[in-house]
Amino acid sequence: MTLRALAAAALAVLMLTGPAMADDLRGTGDLGLIVEREAGSLLVVDRSERAAIGRIEGLGDLSHASLVYSPDERFAFVFGRDGGLTKVDLLTQSVVNRVIQGGNSIGGAISDDGRLVAVSNYEPGGVKVFDADTLALVADIPMGSKTVGIADVPGSRFVVATWDTGEVWLLDHSADPANPEITRLEGIGANPYDALLTGDGRTYIVGLFGEKGLTAVDLWQDPPQATRFLPDYGRDQPDMPVYKMPHLQGWTLADGVYALPAVGLHQLLWVDAATLAETGRTELAGQPVFALARPDKREVWVNFAPPDNDKVQIIDVMTRKVTRTLTPGKGVLHMEFAPRGREVWLSVRDENRVEIRDARSHEVLAEIEARAPSGIFFTDRAHRMGL
Repeated sequence: MTLRALAAAALAVLMLTGPAMADDLRGTGDLGLIVEREAGSLLVVDRSERAAIGRIEGLGDLSHASLVYSPDERFAFVFGRDGGLTKVDLLTQSVVNRVIQGGNSIGGAISDDGRLVAVSNYEPGGVKVFDADTLALVADIPMGSKTVGIADVPGSRFVVATWDTGEVWLLDHSADPANPEITRLEGIGANPYDALLTGDGRTYIVGLFGEKGLTAVDLWQDPPQATRFLPDYGRDQPDMPVYKMPHLQGWTLADGVYALPAVGLHQLLWVDAATLAETGRTELAGQPVFALARPDKREVWVNFAPPDNDKVQIIDVMTRKVTRTLTPGKGVLHMEFAPRGREVWLSVRDENRVEIRDARSHEVLAEIEARAPSGIFFTDRAHRMGL
């Protein structure tokens, strides 16, 4: 057979096998992971199909677990309560690597270039930073405290708060990843319990458990400047038992106003983003946990701590009034909107299912069986700061 004939035969084989191979290809843009906390597994879901397409097992203790995605949306880095850092592949639906890096981790972040993964620890405290490819330890930064609210900041930087000492640390890994330049802010307030970073990377807001109020840190200033605000909220009301701490990362900035879940109160707080002055409150059905904006920012959806965690309330941002109360089922732990806001997915832990609703009509579109589901994480998070 001549060389030309061989080439023609090879091309014919490629043409015959090409479509079959293409059928096996899958994009990652409409994929997501749902934490099955008690089983130590992740459910792989396809938003377009509204269905589970696989399960990844062997991730240890996933109570209060969170995760972040690589820039290409293929890999997820999962932070477990047992100190496990696990890298998983969404396309092969498998564990790529897993290290036990601490005794009790509470969250993590990935740098803007996707090269570093930072883990915030309760035990032994401080922050550890790993190579995203290999999970090799790059930097170990003790802080003498439990750490919370870690977030990525532009320029290969991370910001984190310390529970025991009431500080904020800014870690700059841009020049030397193994030896970050550290900026340390003291006097943030008593017992920071969580924090959030605005979408432009400028403002880091720290919630306080040990005293009333919050603290905003302006990261654009050099050095960063801290401002205390809402120091009196709740002072004129009796303290209530806190059944579940609100998550500040479930927040919204809409129409120039922050909507923040109040600690120990059945209220959503509205704060002017420019002046940090309170502009109003919305009375709720229970203690809020997540206050999550629909992507168009017109509505805020709120779920609750026990005993009201069978409910979700929807608040109109313009009127700041509750427009509807939904009852998806017992144990609504988390909500995640489709990137453009068409649908909302709700984890109903105590009924072992995920409920999918139209974000405007609120009609139930589908349900997916899941093992005590908690956090829902779609891959569009790979392109957003502070998540």
